[in-house]
Amino acid sequence: MTTYKLPLPKDFEGKLNNKNTHLITLTNRAGMQIALTDYGARLVSALVPDKNGDLIDVILGFDSIQGYLSAVEPYHGATAGRYCNRIAKGKFSLEGKEYTLAQNNGTNSLHGGIEGFHTRVWDRQVSFNKLVNFYYVSPDGEEGFPGELKTTVTYELTNFNEIIIRFRAISDAPTVLNLTNHAYFNLNGEGNGDVLNHVITIRSEEFLPLDENQIPTGEVFSVEGTAFDFRQPKLLATDINSQEEQIQVASGYDHSFINNQPISEPIAKAFSKETGIELQVFTNEPCIHLYSGNFLSDDEGKSGRKYLRYGGFCFEAQHYPDSPNQLEFPSVRLDPGDVFESEVRYKFTINK
Repeated sequence: MTTYKLPLPKDFEGKLNNKNTHLITLTNRAGMQIALTDYGARLVSALVPDKNGDLIDVILGFDSIQGYLSAVEPYHGATAGRYCNRIAKGKFSLEGKEYTLAQNNGTNSLHGGIEGFHTRVWDRQVSFNKLVNFYYVSPDGEEGFPGELKTTVTYELTNFNEIIIRFRAISDAPTVLNLTNHAYFNLNGEGNGDVLNHVITIRSEEFLPLDENQIPTGEVFSVEGTAFDFRQPKLLATDINSQEEQIQVASGYDHSFINNQPISEPIAKAFSKETGIELQVFTNEPCIHLYSGNFLSDDEGKSGRKYLRYGGFCFEAQHYPDSPNQLEFPSVRLDPGDVFESEVRYKFTINK
């Protein structure tokens, strides 16, 4: 078995856009360790005890800042914003004015644009070696979005092997906002093959179907009788090659599931029989987005092995994609005087 270690801080020390980059490590009393960097306010590594007590790194990523800068996949572990997921045709209207964004995913705007939050060096503050606050002020007009936006992303590692991520933001003008963390998980260990042997559970009755451009059609489909029914635990491999139209549109899973669970109950779970590690996801966001790593390729990760197709999966807690253009979806509008707050918890346990 691969021996996993946290990356070295010195390999993350550099300067981007006149700001210094760093690696921050947190450790809890249970022996779990995580590493974060202020480049993209991102999760670099999570060493989790497996069923044998060995520490397994379950987060895809790189062992240097240069690895993130040169990666084909730019979102590994990052805070995605201002608007995570897709906005159709890179346009939306607010207060009677149309805003134009970069089209960096076909005709769509994806994850905040070409220089979204994942490319920014955030300010940081570490508290008692168990909590990190990252801060970023996005100026009015950045990537086409209105309003000066002040965002805080807090990562906390608890003694219960939970990574708690809290998002908070305020704006000085009406704007739209959708934030998430884009960690790729492989509970077999990063770089250790694909995740098709993971058992997935999603406690959702409905999902959002997509059009040929991977934009929600505006409909809400029942999962009953479809490849999207994860209400009972199911191997990810079971239906990933289904001929169903929705699987074909996305070349796998890249879909949002409606979340009606309270934050005290997990909306989603993943389990690796190989390591015995189970991941539970709790959130107050209105959906959980499952991405099965359909387009991962070429990047060589921390273990020296390539991240190939299905080499990791994402559970992205967020609002609905393309909400600024679909008024029947829950609102993503943020007005002056209002505070945006959301939370996601990634909890790791052993299930033998």
